[in-house]
Amino acid sequence: MLPGESGRVQPVFPGVGPACEVPWDDLRVPDAPNTQNDRSPRSPAESPAQTRADGRTVLPAARRESAFLAACRRRPVPHTPVWFMRQAGRSLPEYREVRGGIPMMEACARPDLITEITMQPVRRYAVDAAIFFSDIVVPLKAIGIDLDIKPGIGPVIADPIRDAAGVDRLRPLQPDDVPYATEAIGALIGELGDTPLIGFAGGPFTLASYLIEGGPSKNHERTKAMMYGEPELWARLLDRLADIAIAYLKVQVEAGARAIQLFDSWVGGVSPADYRASVLPHSSRIFSALEAYDVPRIHFGVGTGELLGLMGEAGADVVGVDWRIPLDDAVRRVDAGKALQGNLDPAILLAPWDVVARRTREVLAQGRTAEGHVFNLGHGVLPATDPGVLARVTDLVHEESAAR
Repeated sequence: MLPGESGRVQPVFPGVGPACEVPWDDLRVPDAPNTQNDRSPRSPAESPAQTRADGRTVLPAARRESAFLAACRRRPVPHTPVWFMRQAGRSLPEYREVRGGIPMMEACARPDLITEITMQPVRRYAVDAAIFFSDIVVPLKAIGIDLDIKPGIGPVIADPIRDAAGVDRLRPLQPDDVPYATEAIGALIGELGDTPLIGFAGGPFTLASYLIEGGPSKNHERTKAMMYGEPELWARLLDRLADIAIAYLKVQVEAGARAIQLFDSWVGGVSPADYRASVLPHSSRIFSALEAYDVPRIHFGVGTGELLGLMGEAGADVVGVDWRIPLDDAVRRVDAGKALQGNLDPAILLAPWDVVARRTREVLAQGRTAEGHVFNLGHGVLPATDPGVLARVTDLVHEESAAR
């Protein structure tokens, strides 16, 4: 990485790259209908710039900013960009085939599998971005936390952290702890043309909850008990988790990721006042640490309608919105100067196509009220989703938004 004249750190790499994220609750499901669109990754255009009939100059792909990055930066776009959380994973028969019998944590540590699974949705869909295949608990495993991802359950911590001695076990993450991430991203950069890669990490509240509860929790009882009753210990824990997230995100960006997303999936379980006092400072530090890299920073959580303004305040360039509130309502809750991402209900993809198409158009219409809009789901792709529907949604978003 070299410092630019503006003081921002400019990534030094030969191209652009994508990858992909998958769900941890790796349930076995029947094969979805194989309606694969056999699409190859798009390669950068080599033709010179062309002038359209309306007089506008169109740059080849290799010379123009991607629609995804432009939308994140609230710049004009040729169409609304699309990607899907969990766009690789259980809905794809090829994912289930390549993962067959391989534990999730092993898959997340093998560059060959990371690369293959990352590529799968890009081959199927004309998505405008891809996301690195990993899991938010990978860096915790990398620093020696005894954990596993149990099918149908999620992350399970063998020795939960509930006191100062437990917090002290969380050592800093070093790049050498996750060499597979650097290797996989390096392999992907040359394959994916102008499609950007999104790197990601877990938000401090969500990681703290897994560590304290020992696994997934509906009410986060022990987590909140520490947050309310032992605020100094809570702050120490979240400080360490923020450091780990920063280190993991930097590894990904320095390897070639062009944007990052902080998944604080379960932070919607806290009130705005508690978020501001006990979570916001740590999330803000993560986003601040990535500012010098000049990559778009996305913040997402589930059930966070009342927190959207604060999530933007934490330093995100793009605020992810789940399906519970309309995007035009989210615009009013988030300060100016932010793009929005979202927010089709994942369950709608299981409905008849006329319903899917209508609701997709509604999200697009609401997204036009934002300064920038990245079309996505309001959470991850469900395992029973027909991949062909995702392909049709992607095409519909592109066609409808390009016609405006």
